[in-house]
Amino acid sequence: MHGNGEQTTAQLARFHPLIKMLPTVPMLRATLLMFIAMSLIPAGDAAGKLLSTSGISPIFVAWSRFALGAVMVLPFFGRQALPLITDWRIWLRGALLAGGITSIQFALRAAPLGDVFAAFFVGPLVSYILAGWLLNEPMSRIRTLMIVVGFAGVLLVVRPSASMNPDLLYAVLAGVFYGAFLTASRWVSGVGQPGALIVTQLVIATILCAPIGVPVIPIMTMEVWTLTAISAACSMAGNFILLYAYRMAPATTLAPMVYFQLLGAVLLGWMIFDQTPDLLTWIGIIIILTSGVIAARAR
Repeated sequence: MHGNGEQTTAQLARFHPLIKMLPTVPMLRATLLMFIAMSLIPAGDAAGKLLSTSGISPIFVAWSRFALGAVMVLPFFGRQALPLITDWRIWLRGALLAGGITSIQFALRAAPLGDVFAAFFVGPLVSYILAGWLLNEPMSRIRTLMIVVGFAGVLLVVRPSASMNPDLLYAVLAGVFYGAFLTASRWVSGVGQPGALIVTQLVIATILCAPIGVPVIPIMTMEVWTLTAISAACSMAGNFILLYAYRMAPATTLAPMVYFQLLGAVLLGWMIFDQTPDLLTWIGIIIILTSGVIAARAR
């Protein structure tokens, strides 16, 4: 594991010189990479929310994110990705990503950004259970307890009832898809290099979403182009870095670190959309973050 961590960090350093500054301890490297990745992904979703709240179809937002991301990385890793296309596991992983991103774009239409990401955090619970069940990765009692406590925090945010925001159900569905995607990423991490895997997930998601994404392409003004490009670039970069982190540590260890996204989502929701969580949502967020940190440090 140590040697593999050194190799992947050296590869990533070719694309960003700051990676050379990462610590030499593999687990600390993985933690820092997860923090960077989980900060970029909410930024992409904030751009997507700006699009969807201005009348752009959430289906287009999701499809364009995949399509532009694929265009960005194909010149670098397209040849490495070609042999992976015949692997059914690669298609399953791409389909899970397509379902997750499309669902969260629908959630972002009206629900606050912080609330959406809080509801989205059923994902770590799903990933933790699937990784332990299907991949036989270690599941400690304290980590299991903290994941369940984190889910209780999610329920405080969503507050299932007849009066709940229905768009938050899309956020929960997105979390289920994404938790399965995270486990699938660990499952296929040895099949190909991270660059090749990011190409396959973007190309496959583009193909699967094209029949519903192409018909709703809007008039491409400069504002729409800019937000679409930011959404795609941040999502692609975040998921690219995520693959490197998952080559360094087990999914059951990294799953709680997905909670890092919540910090960025709340901050961006406040700065861009003037959305601040209510008291119960804050309590749920604190529970989610606290349980996630404890689970990440547990053995």
